[in-house]
Amino acid sequence: MSTVNAVVVGGGKMGLPLACVLAKNGASVTVCDASVKTVELINAGVCPFEEEGVGELLAENVAAGRLTATLETTDAVSKSSFVIVIVPVLLTPDNRADLSIIVSVAEAIAKGLQPGTTVSFETTLPVGTTRSFIPILEKSGLKAGVDFHLVFSPERVKSRSVLSHLTKISKIVGGLTPACRASGEEFYGKYLGAPISGVGSLEASEFAKVGGMVYRDVSIALANELGWYAKQLGIDFREMIRVTNTDGEANLLTPGIGVGGHCTPVYPYFYINDAIEREIPSRLAQLSRTINDAQPGECVGMLEEVIGDLANKQVLIMGLGFRPGVKEHTMSPAFLVRDDLLKRGAKVTLCDPMYTDEEITKHGFEPATNEAEAAILVTNHDEFKALGADWYSQLGIKVVVDGRGALDQSALNQAGIQVLSIFGG
Repeated sequence: MSTVNAVVVGGGKMGLPLACVLAKNGASVTVCDASVKTVELINAGVCPFEEEGVGELLAENVAAGRLTATLETTDAVSKSSFVIVIVPVLLTPDNRADLSIIVSVAEAIAKGLQPGTTVSFETTLPVGTTRSFIPILEKSGLKAGVDFHLVFSPERVKSRSVLSHLTKISKIVGGLTPACRASGEEFYGKYLGAPISGVGSLEASEFAKVGGMVYRDVSIALANELGWYAKQLGIDFREMIRVTNTDGEANLLTPGIGVGGHCTPVYPYFYINDAIEREIPSRLAQLSRTINDAQPGECVGMLEEVIGDLANKQVLIMGLGFRPGVKEHTMSPAFLVRDDLLKRGAKVTLCDPMYTDEEITKHGFEPATNEAEAAILVTNHDEFKALGADWYSQLGIKVVVDGRGALDQSALNQAGIQVLSIFGG
């Protein structure tokens, strides 16, 4: 395969690193995004977000003329032979996949689609969704599987590890036809360089990603249930995890105050909703979502049991981000913690070292003040773990709910600060 002109639709935290790797490996890449600011930053060689190694790689590719960005998706597609779509699909208020963005992208692609082009969707989708885009793409006058190739190849990366995951984690590729799949495998094999795991269809490839996320959610729910059981028995669950996982059979995860992000709280609903419509049981997945979404409320309840009625009590939430060291708050447990506290009449504030007070306010929280009666740790930031007892004492905090099992419980207890841990013991 000779050097190709490739398009990556979506210049966000998953799409831009992918575009940078493709360009580094010899493709001529155009990144398409709806944000004027994002496009301007990319064309200036400046990464719009923090992700290890991406800023340097982007600057190198832009300087070498291998990567540019544009607002004009249709025009970019008309000049390319391989198009990758990696834009957000989140949930509607009733937990359905919100396909509005990706449908509009498919429509823009159709207007510029050329014979022989391969279109690869990487956004995680409910099983069968990629095939549903065929009528939209065929508005181009081209026939899928005949005049152009259609592929589904799910992204399998996460923040802080994107570049390493892109090249080390196997790339799942499914196609509308064997020729479609072969086109996808050839492109990713050359320009991504990751191991390739080909599967027989679009649906199989979609299911591989969704199934993996359901597994993750169920595993977390199991850890959460066992964690509460251990707590009631007065057993340190961390120790139980350590010894249980030594047999080579078990792989217990750690419990936590809740599940956040674009993936784990979202993608199980893709399976659940489709299974319900097909009248196929999905009891375990549904129960796991219920268990994991109940964790924030359980932790707030643990605080209420100790300090009594929360009405008018000043409670500080520690952390907005859903992962430590990452400025990303999509579906963070902090929102559920806030809502539960407010329902109980508490006065709620929030601090997070990665967010300014203005950003905290923008996301619906009151920035931290110089006083609080209790605190709830939501995000396991290093900055929070480094705080000494004096910090809590100066604010007036006497009780801390450690929702991540991250704090030095012994040191805080010695200073007269009660720590309520989800790990028991």
